[in-house]
Amino acid sequence: MEISPKENAQYFSNNTILPVDRSSFKSESSASKEKQSCCGGIKIFLGALSFVYFAKALSGSYLKSTITQIERRFDIPSSLVGVIDGSFEIGNLLTIILVSYFGAKLHRPRIIGAGCLIMSAGTFLIAMPQFFMGRYRYERFPSTMNSTVSISPCLQDKSQTPLSALEKFQAKINAGCVQTLAIIGPIFGFLLGSLCAKLYVDIGFVDLDSLTITHKDVQWVGAWWLGYLIAGAISVVAGIPFWFLPKHLPKPEGRKDSSTSSEQSKFITEDNKEQHTSYQQQVKIGEMAKDFLPSLKNLFGNPVYILYLCASILHFNSLIGMVTYKPKYIEQQYGQTSSKTNFVIGLINIPAVAFGIFSGGLIMKKFRISVLGAAKLSLGSSFFGYLLLLSLFAMGCENSDVAGLTVSYHGTKQMSGYEQGLFSDCNSDCMCSQNDWDPICGENGITYVSACLAGCQASNGSGKNTVFFNCSCVGILESPSRSSSAVMGPCQKGNECPKMFLYFLVTSVITSYTLSVGGTPGYMLLLRCIKPHLKSFALGIYTLAVRVLAGIPAPVYFGVAIDTTCLKWGSKRCGGRGACRLYHSSTLRYMYLGLTLVLGTMSIFFSIAVLWVLRKRSAPQNETLSANGERGTCVTNSRKDNFFNSDHLIQTTYWPEKETRL
Repeated sequence: MEISPKENAQYFSNNTILPVDRSSFKSESSASKEKQSCCGGIKIFLGALSFVYFAKALSGSYLKSTITQIERRFDIPSSLVGVIDGSFEIGNLLTIILVSYFGAKLHRPRIIGAGCLIMSAGTFLIAMPQFFMGRYRYERFPSTMNSTVSISPCLQDKSQTPLSALEKFQAKINAGCVQTLAIIGPIFGFLLGSLCAKLYVDIGFVDLDSLTITHKDVQWVGAWWLGYLIAGAISVVAGIPFWFLPKHLPKPEGRKDSSTSSEQSKFITEDNKEQHTSYQQQVKIGEMAKDFLPSLKNLFGNPVYILYLCASILHFNSLIGMVTYKPKYIEQQYGQTSSKTNFVIGLINIPAVAFGIFSGGLIMKKFRISVLGAAKLSLGSSFFGYLLLLSLFAMGCENSDVAGLTVSYHGTKQMSGYEQGLFSDCNSDCMCSQNDWDPICGENGITYVSACLAGCQASNGSGKNTVFFNCSCVGILESPSRSSSAVMGPCQKGNECPKMFLYFLVTSVITSYTLSVGGTPGYMLLLRCIKPHLKSFALGIYTLAVRVLAGIPAPVYFGVAIDTTCLKWGSKRCGGRGACRLYHSSTLRYMYLGLTLVLGTMSIFFSIAVLWVLRKRSAPQNETLSANGERGTCVTNSRKDNFFNSDHLIQTTYWPEKETRL
């Protein structure tokens, strides 16, 4: 039998070519030993691969959990943070197509091991700026230092110079069993992010007792870098076993002639049959590359594949943008800390996604749904998921009352540009800077950008316990008999905000579950619409397109859109605009949810087109193919037994952070 160079060489194949005549009888003990050896090798490979999935999912989700920490630590806008997040995907672009096409013919374990080392090096590299850029310095009024001297925040003496930030050292402070660990990875990633967010960014380098802020403060930056070191170390460990695995593993004797093997079983066995010929293991790169362009043309000539690819790109643009900035949205909209936000996402949202993916696979298996049914289920999941997303528009909190930004110093809601609004008659005698962000909460329930802009004349206490007195701007709305005092930190959001946050969590969990139910049917639709020998290549193209057109740009333009809702920008010490200190809550909600919903709606239209093409091809008058045929098209027959079996459940899990990387 002549072997076509277009056929992919599979990993699990025999090391030696067996003779056609199998009359050389093996002893029963020898056969048993070989079977145990084969099973042991496969288990080792699956165990190592599961750990790799876990490591990748952990590091990817941990990156999402540190977005706001990185933004505050380096004083950068959301758009630049989006570039950083998107660049996480760029490293694979130069190799992903080549690996997906040639990887099946080369030494797969070593390719995976090398990928783990590269991944760990990149993860370590992300943490390096923390050790080269000095300690984190947050803006603080001098009287909040640990001293007993009372200093007037309002600098009435023109010879005094305002001190917007003090140089202060701060306290020290990521399938089977394969798919299960890939799901657990993001949970641990966000939980690791929650833990690190409670630790101060400079842990181990400063005295923690000298800190004047807590993890609930808006200027707090957690030990974001620590999780990257942990994730990098896990990736190194995950890659070690693959350097000791052989290029091929033999398949157990009992399954060699199985006629009911699943897609994964065929992946294991096809080359066993091929190696009965004189096919050489050393395949030349030139011979493999000869069919690259014809294979690409074959894929792009498949309308179902192209339409589903477009729908997926838009869908993942929506999901990736939403997931990337979900921690920021929760922090800014509902006033939650970074630690609590990551904890909630990791413990509630990620399991809901996992359960949705599992439910989709279970539905496909139990009801033996055809390709056409899979397209309907995927479309219905997206439609109802984005319909639920609409309700989140009503579950937001109002803007915090910040004098000069969201309300005037007299308490009215109508405001003009903040540069002019920050100054008023009550603080006209003070030498205040409009670039400072050291919020205090007046006893009137209004937040002031700084004690100076609040017109405070005296202070008492130190650190977190500092109290300001005789604040002229606070006294505008108070009776003359009141003391017009203020305390450190911004005022809490309204009483309705905690209730809205609870509603948001419940709806978000249901939405995540609903959207995830369509993941497995959609992935099966993709697999069944392409020829078996093109599946690896098609998945490589699919993953590449999702990375290039969704994984990289989505965080960037979502970040740009979010930046347009900023009310108060910080200033870098070296000059220039820093990170946003305060967002307009309503505008942020409409921008964040609206962009997600628009992209999702566009993806639904492409999903409808996929369903239309499948319906058209399943009609009796269109079942006869032309003489030259349409290659790689979907089979929409109702022979459900031929479509899905229990082994398929191993391969069907897919979401943006769980593509097969190598």
